[in-house]
Amino acid sequence: MKKFDLIIIGGGAGAFAAAIRANELKVKAAIINAGLPLGGTCVNVGCLPSKILLHASEVLRMAKNHNIGGIEFEVKKFDFNKVVKDEMAMVELSRKNKYEKVLVNLEHITFIGGYAKFTGKKEIEVGGEKFSAEKFIIAAGSTAVIPPIKNIKEVGYLTHIEALRLKKQPKELVVIGAGPVGLEFAQMYSGFGTKVAILQRDKSIFGNSEPELIARLAEILRGEDIIIKTGVDIKSARKENGKKIITFEIGGKQDEISADEILLAAGKMPNIGGLELKNAGVKVNSRNAIMADKFFQTNKPYIFAIGDVSNAPLRLETTAGHEGTLVVENIISGAKNSIDYDSVPYAIFTDPQLASVGWTEERQIKETGSCAC
Repeated sequence: MKKFDLIIIGGGAGAFAAAIRANELKVKAAIINAGLPLGGTCVNVGCLPSKILLHASEVLRMAKNHNIGGIEFEVKKFDFNKVVKDEMAMVELSRKNKYEKVLVNLEHITFIGGYAKFTGKKEIEVGGEKFSAEKFIIAAGSTAVIPPIKNIKEVGYLTHIEALRLKKQPKELVVIGAGPVGLEFAQMYSGFGTKVAILQRDKSIFGNSEPELIARLAEILRGEDIIIKTGVDIKSARKENGKKIITFEIGGKQDEISADEILLAAGKMPNIGGLELKNAGVKVNSRNAIMADKFFQTNKPYIFAIGDVSNAPLRLETTAGHEGTLVVENIISGAKNSIDYDSVPYAIFTDPQLASVGWTEERQIKETGSCAC
């Protein structure tokens, strides 16, 4: 059995930041990754590729709708397939330069490819081989939630991963969910010329910001001919005459909408499947997120959790990366590093972008019973 001082499970922003800091501190550590390539969601199927496509979409919209008198543009050609190929090439280049080339120069870090599962108190197994360590960091990330919509698997759907790699642009797209992913992809594809509709379960789109800002963003998106329906109860999906049809209810009234593709953007869930956390005695909450305190420590003092797999209040690439650095310092030097998540800014990269930091007015009233307005 191979032994390490530290084993890091995952290959995304949090795990990689932890590996870099561990190497700086000369810790004998292993980083274990499977599923998405090194870099995790952000570089492979998240921040980087989506922003490349969002920029392309914005250029098209600006050329067609700049509203500046005296300037006239003509879009001579738009090759959707070429735009996607260039995006994927940029992703591959960035992954190599920022992750793969960096990893080979981390002299104290061993890379192990494969899925890890706990087999005992301080033991894991990867591909039939066992490893042990004094400390563990779980940074396994998250995957898209697949809502329990009748027949959705038979009908077929996209997640953000497939939507970034399509070879053929859909003429019509239904987006289920109106969080950051749903809103960004809706406007992206609308800018490409796809007819887009958003179906949102809640009473409004993205609900974690001030109502006035959300209302204005919804108004802008509708002005770009994006259909937005809120308070939606989705019942089922089916195929008919080559189209994918969603049946739903609003206010007790049934309706339908058809499209070439359905994009599921209803949130993400922690990647704990296969980790066999019960063998390590690690506790999770009702959403299957690993329970960790403000110092990233689980109920087992030698196991820590960071990023999307944990119960952290913000799931951002930036916070995951910072958590990775801080948790290694906590483990190795006994520091008590933590993050004030209320002071962390976030943004939705629509056009215009929606950014925020701190409490909303509603939360302030709820938490303190008063308002500073």
